[in-house]
Amino acid sequence: MKFKRITVDPAVCTGKPCIRGLRFPVSRLLGLLAAGETKESILQAYDCLEAEDIDESLLYAAFLADDETVELVQ
Repeated sequence: MKFKRITVDPAVCTGKPCIRGLRFPVSRLLGLLAAGETKESILQAYDCLEAEDIDESLLYAAFLADDETVELVQ
């Protein structure tokens, strides 16, 4: 799967996946959403982001989760 808005560059944020080459890691965006921030509040707080960045970050997270195998300890 190709992502147009998620970029990886060793010179930007030590190679972590970022939004469109910005110094804004996908993990930071996902963390904001996980903490309960709304799409609208994120877009208002970070004018460099676009709604499509959030949508693609969620798609990227779903893609990674589907590919990952995790052993649960009970």
